[in-house]
Order: sequence, then C-alpha cells, then structure tokens
Amino acid sequence: IKIIQAPRSFERYNQYPSASITAMATPGISSGQAMAAMEKLAQEALPDGYSYDWSTMSYQEKKASGQVGLLIFLAVLFGYLFLVAQYESWMLPVSVLTSVTVAMLGAFAGMFICSMSLSIYAQLGLILLVGLASKNAILIVEFARDERANGASIEKAALVGTKERFRAVLMTAFTFILGVYPLIVATGAGAGSRVAIGVPVFYGMLIGTAGGLVVIPLLYVLVQTITEKFSKK
Repeated sequence: IKIIQAPRSFERYNQYPSASITAMATPGISSGQAMAAMEKLAQEALPDGYSYDWSTMSYQEKKASGQVGLLIFLAVLFGYLFLVAQYESWMLPVSVLTSVTVAMLGAFAGMFICSMSLSIYAQLGLILLVGLASKNAILIVEFARDERANGASIEKAALVGTKERFRAVLMTAFTFILGVYPLIVATGAGAGSRVAIGVPVFYGMLIGTAGGLVVIPLLYVLVQTITEKFSKK
C-alpha cells in the first residue's frame, strides 16, 4: 500500500470522461437565452475532440423546447370541448375561453413589472391560467344562459348572471390569489421556481378577475347575439 496523488472522483457522462459546468443567468435573461449563449461559447472555445451536452433541468428544458405552444393549444382545445359538452353549444364556450386572454395579459404584465423572463416555469403558469381564468367565466355564463332560457333578454341575462355570481367569483378568485401570494415572496432554496410560477398566476388571476367581471358579460352578449342570428337564418 502506498500514497499517491489522484482525483477524488472521475466524472463520466454517457460513458465519456467529462467535467461539469454550472452557470446562472443574470436577472432579465431567460434560461433559453442563457443556454444558447453557453452553446455558442462551447462551440467557439472547445478544442477538437471535445463536445458538450446538457443534464438535469437543462436537459429536460432542451428536450421540451418548442412544445409549450402546443400544450397551451391543447389546454384550450380540451377546455373548449368540455364546455361544448356542458353547454350543449358550439358557440357559447367561445365567450368563456376568449375571456382567458385578459388573464394572460395580466400574467405578461406581472412578469414585465417583476422583470421576469418567460421561463419554463412561467409557461407552466400560463397553462394553469387557462383553467383558473375559465372558472370565473363558467360561473357567470352558466347563470346567464339559464336566465336567457327563462325568457330574459340577452343583455339582462348577462347582467343577472354577473350579479348573481359576483360574490362567488370574488370569493373563489381571491381565495386562490391569496393562496398563491406566498409563492411570489418566496425565499431560500428553490425560491426561483416558485416565484417564476407564482408571478404569472398571481397577476393573471388578479387582472383576470377584475377585468373579467366587465369583459365576460360583454363577450356573452356578443357571442349569444351572433349565435341566435345565425340560428334564425
């Protein structure tokens, strides 16, 4: 037995000798931009015979890149189909899902105010908003549809639906908003991911609830008027 000098461990990745590099993006720079900068630097600086690959979360992000648009589309599509079955109408769900854009604008405004990038976590928050923001519209449109079926005018049905569900919308919305608030003020280990999800959801629901109480009845009146005109023809 003799003492020699040697590394404590030999790193390998996919059976190749490797060295791990960990980098953090500066505030305001998305993880995708940081990864693109790292790839460019590696291509320029690594000598012949060396290559690079991603691991852990970066590997997952690289593998899933470009799929968020598809996921949001599928979330909207399935939400639409479920509402078609619930309302037994192809047009009425349009007023519900169109109101989601208000929440989306609120989410983007919140990320702009907080100088946040559209990271993979923020994108997941946007997908979550599709269901959360639709909930408020579903509560109002459901009652407005029942009032219209009972013979009320379209405008009155929209007003009655908003008035009847005003308290329920605010109770459920602000309960969720207050529940999400700890995410946007999180600190410590893992706080970055919690803040990235919490900010778009918090601001999206806040703006979506405040603006939705005005926009949802207007969308219902517009869609219902168009639907009845075409059904008469």
